[in-house]
Amino acid sequence: MIKDEMTPLERMKAYNNHESIDRLPCVPIVGNTAARVIGVKVSDFKGNGKLIAKAHIEAYKLFKYDIIRVFTDLYTQAEAMGAKVFNPKDETAYLESPAISSVDQIDSLKPADPYKDGDLPQHLEAMKIAVSEVGKEVAVTGALTCPFTNASFLIGAENLVRLTLRNPEAVHKLCKVSLETNLKYAEAIIDAGCTPSLTDAMSSCTVISPKQFKEFSFPYLKILIDYIHSRGKGVTLHICGKTNKIWPYMVEAGADCISIDNDADLLEAKSLVGNNVRLMGNIRPSEIMFNGSTNDVRNAVFECVKKAYDNPKGYIVASGCSLPTETPFENIHAMLDTVREIGYPIDIEKIYKN
Repeated sequence: MIKDEMTPLERMKAYNNHESIDRLPCVPIVGNTAARVIGVKVSDFKGNGKLIAKAHIEAYKLFKYDIIRVFTDLYTQAEAMGAKVFNPKDETAYLESPAISSVDQIDSLKPADPYKDGDLPQHLEAMKIAVSEVGKEVAVTGALTCPFTNASFLIGAENLVRLTLRNPEAVHKLCKVSLETNLKYAEAIIDAGCTPSLTDAMSSCTVISPKQFKEFSFPYLKILIDYIHSRGKGVTLHICGKTNKIWPYMVEAGADCISIDNDADLLEAKSLVGNNVRLMGNIRPSEIMFNGSTNDVRNAVFECVKKAYDNPKGYIVASGCSLPTETPFENIHAMLDTVREIGYPIDIEKIYKN
């Protein structure tokens, strides 16, 4: 078995500076699979920052990927603003009911205080512990749900999409109050020694049009990203589903790295925006990482590397989205082992022989 020669921080710093590295950075996006690493139920994470930290630290130590992302679900900020979230006994939480039911209630919404409201303080505690224990060798990030998506959890996704056509002003008000929460939470994440990791599922072209993205999501994303940059942090932005028509907007908003879902194509991304932004992705989380064999994982890694290893701004091997909770450990190991096998610099002949 090939072992790493560098820590993740050493590798990322060298890669950013176009210096020698042992392998490409690799990030299987481990979410609640971390619960399985320490043998607890997903619901045990609720209200328990110490346990969240332990799970993500031990998952990192087991697999040795390049970025820790402290994450349990997409609803932490919306819940802190009044949304009701259901926590199944042993699976990822989901939205039970939005914070409000009509536009008349928008003015009742208040930005969340990340140090007092909902589970946000527990997530911040988890980040601080992770930074304290392993932050000298690996970057620790905190998941942050972006303004438009968080707004959808405040009033309901279907309602928000309808409002983009019927009441644009209401959508902007929802996005503005979500942005206030985002900015406060981003500040707290950075003060904890971490970097916000941005996810914006509802901004996908699978849900809204590029025109709607430009009008309702982009302005608030840009403000958020500008703030994160002002604090000296880079930004990775993940939007699920089909995103090729908004990649230029994602770049314009300031993303330093775009996380590409498995519905998109890395070659197209490289062609359209590769001169401006780093790419990350896009091994299928369910079909390959969860349901596939270790050989399927190996082949998928080779295919992604073939497409994006020479992206002008760099490439991170990664899953297209968060891994399903029950993703087999051997498949996560297979992803990292394949990246180590490929090594760096890339041997093009070896890649194409695979």
